Amino acid sequence: MEEAKIKEIVLKIKDNVGSVIVGKDKITEYIITAIIADGHVLLEDVPGTGKTMLAKSLARSLGMKFGRIQFTPDLLPSDVTGLNVFNQKEGEFTFHPGSVFCNILLADEINRATPRTQSSLLECMEEKQVTVDGVTRRLDEPFFVIATQNPIETAGTFPLPEAQMDRFLMELSMGYPTPDEEKKIMKRFINKNPYEELETVVSREDILYLRKTYPEIYVHEVLIDYIQRIVESTRHWKNVINGVSPRGTLALLKAVQAYAMINGRRYVIPEDIKELAVPVLAHRLVLQGGHGAVSETEKIMRNILETIEVPTEEWER
Repeated sequence: MEEAKIKEIVLKIKDNVGSVIVGKDKITEYIITAIIADGHVLLEDVPGTGKTMLAKSLARSLGMKFGRIQFTPDLLPSDVTGLNVFNQKEGEFTFHPGSVFCNILLADEINRATPRTQSSLLECMEEKQVTVDGVTRRLDEPFFVIATQNPIETAGTFPLPEAQMDRFLMELSMGYPTPDEEKKIMKRFINKNPYEELETVVSREDILYLRKTYPEIYVHEVLIDYIQRIVESTRHWKNVINGVSPRGTLALLKAVQAYAMINGRRYVIPEDIKELAVPVLAHRLVLQGGHGAVSETEKIMRNILETIEVPTEEWER
């Protein structure tokens, strides 16, 4: 594992995205972690906080094909995955690929589409493929979804089912900027849009290299036990009907390995697990009456982390 190369790749991405997006270094770091760990991200935030700009800046920084779908109630599954159209001249059906045939997909306001259309993303997100009329087509690697939804406006929306929520590695919130950050945003955009001058700083091969490398990060047996105890607690916590599934357990394991790597370590430490447990696990909890508010499930996860003793060991091999 070439630590200097990894550090250089991560730093280039963070600096490049940071030249457009102000004050969201930690969010950018989480998203880089998700891309490396082959996961997807759900951004739950009010409009205008920079979700679309972040996705576009990331795609341009990585030099990858960017796709965007504006989810609406009349959006059809074929609009997402593609469809076969009869070509009269050739006398045969021709496949017209949908918007998912890209590397980074922004699924904007995903909860505004019907459940049938939402479910068209399940195969894409989990298996990195699309099946139309019995023919399966692989998506280009890497394939990464950033989905957004507005937590305030619920009229005309269709809440994401548990199976869909479980496909997202993390749920994040951009949040409002601080007063100083908002001033910096105004100064940065007063004369020009910095996104228009953004250049590609790493290649697709760099990201695939990171994906291939992160499983080498060492996870001590004690930390595997620590992760399991956290997950097990979610299954018996008060007011939690469904706790974290085994998919969520593996998601946290992969996320902390990727996070440790981009922070320059060959091994995971307990702080990695404590930091990522909330964004990786909270949205997977199903409370009485259905999925709760983000703040409620995050509070439960923080309470769980406080009740479990943090192990102390030498974490290197």
